[in-house]
Amino acid sequence: MTLLAPSPFRAFRSARPRWFNRATDREYDAERRRMVEEQLVPRGIRDQRVLGAMGRVPRHEFVPETAVRSAYEDHPLPIGDGQTISQPYIVALMLEAARIGPEDSVLDVGTGSGYAAAVAAELAHRVVSVERHAGLALTAAATLEALGYRVDVETGDGTLGWPAGAPYDAILVAATGPSVPPALVEQLNPGGRIVMPIGRPGGLQRLAAFELLPDRSLRETNLGGVAFVPLVGDGWPAP
Repeated sequence: MTLLAPSPFRAFRSARPRWFNRATDREYDAERRRMVEEQLVPRGIRDQRVLGAMGRVPRHEFVPETAVRSAYEDHPLPIGDGQTISQPYIVALMLEAARIGPEDSVLDVGTGSGYAAAVAAELAHRVVSVERHAGLALTAAATLEALGYRVDVETGDGTLGWPAGAPYDAILVAATGPSVPPALVEQLNPGGRIVMPIGRPGGLQRLAAFELLPDRSLRETNLGGVAFVPLVGDGWPAP
């Protein structure tokens, strides 16, 4: 795990996740069930493995202390460094579109709080997650480890993927860009999937699911309009 010095946003979490100070997190079980039944199923999420994973992962452990009571609400939340934890429905939609199998290797670009990586870890055999903000990466890695999720969190340029862990069966990108960075395509297994928002920050964006065809081209499925923070990095060819 390659990590640099923590950012000042590290302060929103104590040295140990909050669940260590509770006898149980059963108080949030009902909220997770409601999230699944009222936000995900009515919008068309049908994959039972995804629904089950969303119902198990304690989302409240991946948000700042001040946002715990809002953790399961139907909107994104700020987590520091100008980043957000995505709306639950968007996380579920991306995971369902990625068609992650129990033997799959997954690359998660934009670790953020680590929540999406935790849900992916419920579905996949192996998850590598890349975050360019060292402080967020450090906090996410600590939370994931404390909660028992085996995710390899790395600090780096997500537009370059993580070649050391390639190839991947699915790649999830939690930030928008003008196109899929070539390095991500290169690190994808034949028949692999990339789910990523495409478009301009602050402008028109669409969530797209790409499948790698035998000729190494990508077939795209448009999953609808979204709003994501920009994907920053050096992974696109110079104009």
